[in-house]
Amino acid sequence: QVRLLESGGGLVQPGGSLRLSCVASETILSSDPMAWYRQAPGKERKLVARIRSGRDPEYVDSVMGRFTISRDNAKKTVWLQMNSLKPDDTAVYYCYVRENGIVYWGTGTLVTVSS
Repeated sequence: QVRLLESGGGLVQPGGSLRLSCVASETILSSDPMAWYRQAPGKERKLVARIRSGRDPEYVDSVMGRFTISRDNAKKTVWLQMNSLKPDDTAVYYCYVRENGIVYWGTGTLVTVSS
């Protein structure tokens, strides 16, 4: 069973930046998709960005040009660089991996964008 541990969340002012990290407990194949989802208060969890070897990263329209997803399989890590943050980006951010058809989730890291 894969365990995922996120870090890097916190309080940031509008226009600021944060970098989220997610470390897996075991090696993830480059062909297995990794992603970041987020869940705002009172709303459902939604995809933010997804990355898989051999394909261009995918982003939800609202973060296109502001967020960048990357991964290092040797380090078992996926990152989400978030720039030009907006109050609407406030949410709990979850790391996701699908390995052998099984989906694993991290416990989440809270990002709050507020002045």
